[in-house]
Amino acid sequence: MTDATPSALTPVAESLLDLALDSGAEAVEVYVSSSLSHPVTFESNRLKQLETIESTGIGLRLWHNGKPGLVTAYGEYDPQVLIAKALSLSDLNNPEEIYLQKQYSNLSYDNYANKGNSLGASNSDAERIRTMIEWGECAIDAILAAIPEAICNASWDYTSETMRLINSYGLDCSYSDSNFSGSIGAEWIRGDDFLAIWEADAARDQLPPDQMVQRLLRSLHWAKENVDAPQGHLPVLITSKAADLLWGVVANGMNGKQVQQKTSPWLDKLGETVIASCWNLRQDPEIGIYGTPFDDEGTPTSAYNWIAAGKLQGFYGDLRTTHEASQLGIQAKGNGFRGDLGTYPQPGLFNLIVEATATSSHLIAPSLESLAATMEDGIIVEQLMGNGAAIAGDFAMNIELGYRVHNGEIMGRIKDSMLAGNAYKALKQVIGIGNDSQWQGSLQVPSVIVDGLTVTARGDEM
Repeated sequence: MTDATPSALTPVAESLLDLALDSGAEAVEVYVSSSLSHPVTFESNRLKQLETIESTGIGLRLWHNGKPGLVTAYGEYDPQVLIAKALSLSDLNNPEEIYLQKQYSNLSYDNYANKGNSLGASNSDAERIRTMIEWGECAIDAILAAIPEAICNASWDYTSETMRLINSYGLDCSYSDSNFSGSIGAEWIRGDDFLAIWEADAARDQLPPDQMVQRLLRSLHWAKENVDAPQGHLPVLITSKAADLLWGVVANGMNGKQVQQKTSPWLDKLGETVIASCWNLRQDPEIGIYGTPFDDEGTPTSAYNWIAAGKLQGFYGDLRTTHEASQLGIQAKGNGFRGDLGTYPQPGLFNLIVEATATSSHLIAPSLESLAATMEDGIIVEQLMGNGAAIAGDFAMNIELGYRVHNGEIMGRIKDSMLAGNAYKALKQVIGIGNDSQWQGSLQVPSVIVDGLTVTARGDEM
């Protein structure tokens, strides 16, 4: 197995950077990522596959005559060939200002945030794999005990990863991290009625299935009966699983590139109230499993309140947008990220935490169930299908999994319905919020009841 520590990546990164400079590049950046994962997969109620996947990738970005060129390589590669490809690609691009991060003090984070002290940090690969198999088997057994006819699929994985980023401006930063991820889904076929429900989670230290199974069984219980969906303008309880419908739009509105291009609806709203006063939105690199000491450009990450009591505090950006549009309030808080090694940095968010404060207009309920109990007539939305909301906030999406609520009681699953409205407006028309925040990827968010949305039978006019 390849050593995946930052020191092991040193000769790879430094030799490539030096060769690129010797080949005529005036600026060079090398990003090396090495990972080792052990996925455990269950299909149709049985263990299907155990794997060990090892990968090392290199992203080389250089500028020649002011023109950028970006190439990647995985596994074995010829450094001279890689550099020649990058130089050839740079010839096809237009010249641009070079934005590379310079060295900060104390930017070497070996095992940064890898705080687990049991399965994640001290056990062997074999022990972790055995434990993940047990977690999958326990999860499936619990679901089948409640719904014997269910078909269950599940997966668990333990991944350790090391990243090192260096450039010709003197930057050299690295860190190692590891975490568990898991998911479980249940398919339930009742005649011509098909139901599919899933749950997912991640953690640094351990990830037993109890909470995922509990949430999935709750959803299966609520979906036992099919009922007619109410129609028209109704209160809608959006669970954390469906929260990207609302907060994905907010992320777009704060994106520095959208601001720079003058497409953000919040372009002139800095310091103003943009959503309900109960909302606070912040990033924190020190908590959660997606914490990182620096972004994909080497800028140190820092905690920051993007929205405080509903008021917009700033826009996030990568190095380019921060420099080119600094007069627009774009903040350099470590928000330059790549989709993968082969893409250029873009503005992005990490460890985004949505918090709510009780006000005279906004109820805080202790749980999802107690929040639903406050609804006289409405629906719960847990899974949606579609492309999400546009930059202006408008959306119309199929409800993949939703429930009818009447007089505080969850009556059953609704089918063949759509949800439409505007996400920005919905976040201003908050009725109640649950004290039930969950991580959905790198977003920690509670459930919320909003007004101003429309429920329509599929095929009806919006």
